[in-house]
Amino acid sequence: MTDLRGHMVLLGTGTSTGVPLLGCHCATCESTDPHDNRTRTGVALGLPGGTALIDTPTDLRLQLLRERIDVVHAVIYTHEHADHIFGLDDLRIMPFAIGGPVPLYCEAHVEERIRKSFDYAFLPPRSPHSGSIPQLTFQRIGLEPFELLGQTIVPLRLHHGSFDVLGFRVGNVAYCTDTNRIPDETWPLLEGLDVLVLDALRTKPHPTHYSLSEAIDAARRVCARRTYFTHMTHDLPHAPTNAQLPSGMELAYDGLRIPLS
Repeated sequence: MTDLRGHMVLLGTGTSTGVPLLGCHCATCESTDPHDNRTRTGVALGLPGGTALIDTPTDLRLQLLRERIDVVHAVIYTHEHADHIFGLDDLRIMPFAIGGPVPLYCEAHVEERIRKSFDYAFLPPRSPHSGSIPQLTFQRIGLEPFELLGQTIVPLRLHHGSFDVLGFRVGNVAYCTDTNRIPDETWPLLEGLDVLVLDALRTKPHPTHYSLSEAIDAARRVCARRTYFTHMTHDLPHAPTNAQLPSGMELAYDGLRIPLS
């Protein structure tokens, strides 16, 4: 078991299709550089009272095994899209370790989607054993800071096309995936960061994600000491893209560890 305390671990840094992309044989998808192998985007937080996830991406089981994370005590959700919630069933084993249901911290519309998509977890049990379905509880969050496992979490309103989503600030690290616009009220909450993790899907513009150039502009305005770009397609090969980025900015990669100051 890995001790994550005091660190954010990027479990995955790829877009909803992952990299390599099925059926694609471009240079990035065929790359032998492990940094170009991107599972679906998610995060683990090593907090004083245990391990929390930001989202349950589709590749969650393999990500937890890769990072040797044995126990998850809670999950915080950015939004309800499939690549961010559909690994939830992989948490079925966790109640045996934590002694009760896994608390899910999310907004109302995310809870609604989870209840629909995982309705078997909330129906009267049909199976004779408790491990057959996820054991879950919901904790409603909004834009007010909240306490989780001994750490203050600051929600950050972001826009993902027409969708309202959340980013999160933990100490002097902010995680802002799946966004193409940061509203006026959020910019002050991004001041004084050591690290910003920010959506940068590809080089071309996109209706719901920052392009790389747009993400660079946003990162310059935030002015964190270091910025890592995430939720990337195969359009951004790791080493060649990093060689062209401004100082203090680079592409993230699966397994990257970031200290939580």
